Amino acid sequence: MKVVVAGAFGHLGSDLIRALVKAGHEAVGFGRTIRPIPECEGKFTAVKADAQDRESLRGVCDGADVVISTVGLTKASAEVSCYDVDYQGNMNLLDEARRAGVRHFAYVSVLKADGDPSVPMLDAKAKFENQLKASGLKWVIFRPSGYFYDIAKVFMPMVEKGKVTLLGSGDVHANVVDTPDFAEFIVEHMCDDGAMFDVGGKETWSYEELARMFFAAAEKEPVISRAPVWLFDVLAWVNKKKKNGKEAIIRFSKWTLTHEMVADTVVGDASFAAYIKSCYRK
Repeated sequence: MKVVVAGAFGHLGSDLIRALVKAGHEAVGFGRTIRPIPECEGKFTAVKADAQDRESLRGVCDGADVVISTVGLTKASAEVSCYDVDYQGNMNLLDEARRAGVRHFAYVSVLKADGDPSVPMLDAKAKFENQLKASGLKWVIFRPSGYFYDIAKVFMPMVEKGKVTLLGSGDVHANVVDTPDFAEFIVEHMCDDGAMFDVGGKETWSYEELARMFFAAAEKEPVISRAPVWLFDVLAWVNKKKKNGKEAIIRFSKWTLTHEMVADTVVGDASFAAYIKSCYRK
């Protein structure tokens, strides 16, 4: 099958291209910036396109059987919002997929996307999920609990500074998934119709357990503090006033650090505990 991957040059997108090539599919990957994907040179078609730019999407889905979208805002931006990217960008892609006669659309959302409409990074995804369900295409939605590399990106700088700050007095848990494992699962189920998967990895840890594991891997004594939940509300309000784009990230961080992020569809064999150790062996 011919499969188009939107956001093909990020962590998950690159692993999706690898999984598609491995499975023998004709893969087309597009993104705002084209980067080499190791092990896939000459084995897929790379296209420069931007989901926010309808004209740049013209023709990108032609002849495709499946579109897989990983499109979403992943960092603070003063220029665009989650609604510009996660919602409207995906709507632009959905419209192009329908114009091109694509039958299957697979969307990578986030666990509990419909959990709190006051959190833009959740709400924008939930709104697109609803549009996809009503699109008339065969659809499948994947809601991951989080990714190995994302958690490492949060914890490692704090460990480097000597202290990890968690949020709230209680502890919550997550079973994050490694993107190569997740990519293989997506490719296996990309043609399912009307399915929604909450996807996580095989290990469930509390955030305090994770913090201690990162300190141990770094061979440092653990120093862990806890900030009150209301502090993130204050930070969100301050950054909203500054209009620097950080408010959405702060509200999403508050959500994930105060809610159980344990998915019931467990995929892959990768160990997050082993991954943490590998981060400090490099």
